[in-house]
Amino acid sequence: MSRRIAAITAALFYVCGIPAAAADQLDETVVTATRAATPISDIDVPVIVITRAEIERSLASDVGDLLTQHAGLEVARNGGPGQTASLFIRGTNSNHAIVMIDGVRINPGTLGGAAIQSIAPETIDRIEIVKGPRSALYGTDAIGGVVNIFTRAGATDGMSASAAEGRYRSVSLNADGSMTLGVNGKAGFSISHGGSDGFPTLAGTSVARGYRNDTLNLFGQYAATDNLDVRARAWRASGNTEYSDFTAAPIDQNFTNAAYALEADWRPDRDWRGRMAVSRAEDIIQQKQSTDFLSTRRYALDAQTDWQLQQQQITLGVLLTRENARALSFGLPYDTDTRIDMAFTQDRVSFGANNLLLAVGYTYHQSFGRQLTWNGEFGHRFGGGTRVSIAAGKAFHAPGATDRYGFGGNPLLRPEVSHQVEASLHQALGPKQELWASLFDNRVGDLINFVVTDPLTFDGHNENVDRARIRGLELGYSLRSDPWSLRVETAFNDPRNLITGERLLRRAQNTWVLAAGYRGGRLELGADVLRSGTRHDFGFPAAVALAPYTLLNLSARFRVSARWSLQARLDNATDERYQLVNGYNTPRRTLLVAARWHFK
Repeated sequence: MSRRIAAITAALFYVCGIPAAAADQLDETVVTATRAATPISDIDVPVIVITRAEIERSLASDVGDLLTQHAGLEVARNGGPGQTASLFIRGTNSNHAIVMIDGVRINPGTLGGAAIQSIAPETIDRIEIVKGPRSALYGTDAIGGVVNIFTRAGATDGMSASAAEGRYRSVSLNADGSMTLGVNGKAGFSISHGGSDGFPTLAGTSVARGYRNDTLNLFGQYAATDNLDVRARAWRASGNTEYSDFTAAPIDQNFTNAAYALEADWRPDRDWRGRMAVSRAEDIIQQKQSTDFLSTRRYALDAQTDWQLQQQQITLGVLLTRENARALSFGLPYDTDTRIDMAFTQDRVSFGANNLLLAVGYTYHQSFGRQLTWNGEFGHRFGGGTRVSIAAGKAFHAPGATDRYGFGGNPLLRPEVSHQVEASLHQALGPKQELWASLFDNRVGDLINFVVTDPLTFDGHNENVDRARIRGLELGYSLRSDPWSLRVETAFNDPRNLITGERLLRRAQNTWVLAAGYRGGRLELGADVLRSGTRHDFGFPAAVALAPYTLLNLSARFRVSARWSLQARLDNATDERYQLVNGYNTPRRTLLVAARWHFK
């Protein structure tokens, strides 16, 4: 693998050395990377933006399907849509990524990563993904990166609706609207109903397992003065998921995921801005066939202020969190409250062709004491549309309540801590083409692993026994030349346990993504290809290898009029048989048809 990476890197740098005219940069603004509105061309770490147009074209069933269309983002799913899905960013663990809804963290305090399978794409306006450590700005869990999902309610004035139906009796009904209220007010909503009869989740079983998801998203804003805006947001997804347990018995559970926030945005002058948000997040699962449950309720106060001083921007802020985690699982109950207080500061400076960012976060965790985290980034623009940057950072993950008090729990666990370095290159090839490359090395210490003490009963406990090193190279190329568009990305990762020498489970050493599109007149056509290499997964008595796979998805959209359009999408067009998790089925060839209505 190292020889392959070296060869590809050398070839890319040779190509990027060809003189090229500077590209007309689309100065899109993002907020997640720096906690302040920043042109994407000034950010020196990899950032992905998934737009509303891409979301509509995808007809995706959940956020996981959207994320996998970008290299370095992998999703493992225990069955079909609605089943538990785990996100791996750059080979890190699924609980090493923060997922937010409108800036509110929705990661559970109990077990695992955020419930991305519960987030309906039709209620989303855009998604920002920042790869790499971000604990200096967001605290625990931001080892692999941060995913910030901006909801649809209040995004634009007007109304729209859509309806879709597909294989496995899958349905999706959606509507959203937004309007201006008087001179100073604005309100919006989005609602979504999705469901499916599904298919057997476990290989070798014959009972189909489906799901139901109902989502409500509300937004309100009032301009109290010329300098003060007050906003209220609410997002809530609830429903039921059917699945099969390890004995193949059909069971189901109810779920609720929610994020509520009250925000105030104050701008006393052009160069000074303050923001404060009070939020509540919920992650609740209730087993129907037993009294087992998982529950997280989190309250947070997030306040920051930004000063713009000519070519310098200074940010100061605090993030105060109070979390309650309760559970009953495997006959083991717990109910624990956790206090997490964080202060952060960031300094961004632009001088000539250079950008410099320094960020420091200080976190006090009630259970694990103090953590000091940081980020440092430097970028330089050369002539001919070339930009080179280097970055480094420290991040951490505090063990969840189940790690400490659930099955195999160990109250003496220590946080997992990572140190990452990265070098990136962007090369504009005229105004319509771009090449990019990122090379990174991430070392994670004190990895938590379940240590089996009795192989017959599988009894054991969690311990900080492992260390991991994840080295990777990401390459990409994009072309935007109407009516055609093309994006090709690939990621080569070596996610490895340094203690055992084995590869980390459920993560491929290489992935390839191709997205091609045509838009001419009323017709839009698209083709997406995802290629994933060999992965390893849990097995008995040893890990098993999952075969590589290639998925081809085709889409078409015809605009009947300025308001109406018809869509169709064929997923897994070649009817590939593959597994994302050992022993679990995945969808076969699936056709989905939809109608969409816009009114402004």
